[in-house]
Amino acid sequence: MRSVLIRVATLAAAAATVAAPAVPTTAAAAQALSFRPLSYNTNGYNWGGYAAQGSGFTSVSATWTEPRATCNSTNDLYAPWVGIDGYGSSTVEQTGVATDCSSGSPVNQAWYEMYPANPVYLSTGSYPVSAGDSISASVTYTGNSKYTLKLTDSTRGWTYTTTKTLSAQRTSAEVIIESPTGSYPNFGTLSFTSATVNGKSLGSYGPVALDPSANGTYEARTSGLGSGGTSFTDTYLHQ
Repeated sequence: MRSVLIRVATLAAAAATVAAPAVPTTAAAAQALSFRPLSYNTNGYNWGGYAAQGSGFTSVSATWTEPRATCNSTNDLYAPWVGIDGYGSSTVEQTGVATDCSSGSPVNQAWYEMYPANPVYLSTGSYPVSAGDSISASVTYTGNSKYTLKLTDSTRGWTYTTTKTLSAQRTSAEVIIESPTGSYPNFGTLSFTSATVNGKSLGSYGPVALDPSANGTYEARTSGLGSGGTSFTDTYLHQ
């Protein structure tokens, strides 16, 4: 059964100055914006996917195939990610792959963020991502306010791991798509698989389903959970 669908998800419009590794100028727009907690959103859009609620979350993970996006405008920007916190708290510990259309063509770039710290974008030379690549992401709480964020592109053969410290509530865990600009490129259908929370299926936590929308119009649709609660899809509808 599908969880109650939350028809919210809203504009995360605040920009942030980003200190990050050297990256191509085509990714500049992505680096000027943070992926933020749901409570910061306004105007009816932002998150799509599933959010588990509770307490004491220690891990979340999922796998997806990076979609081939088509840019509708240079304002298009979105990312699939996994994370802890953010649904009902003021931090997010997250990692994924952003697709930025500011150059007129989609640029995929791996990133992580320990919000409210600025997002960190990985070098596209050392950590390239292309459409069709198999991506796995995880966030794990290791104790003493420390989180290990891990992102793997098994198609390209690289893994990036970092451990960061942040005082956080650990009251939610998510597998999400998000557009900080409120403008999604056409990503077709993105399939999340192997979605787990605390080592169990995402579905075992009765997570809340979310569809992103803007100005009262849905931009994407989140499917029900399948494969024992470990898989679902987000399908692009329109900008």
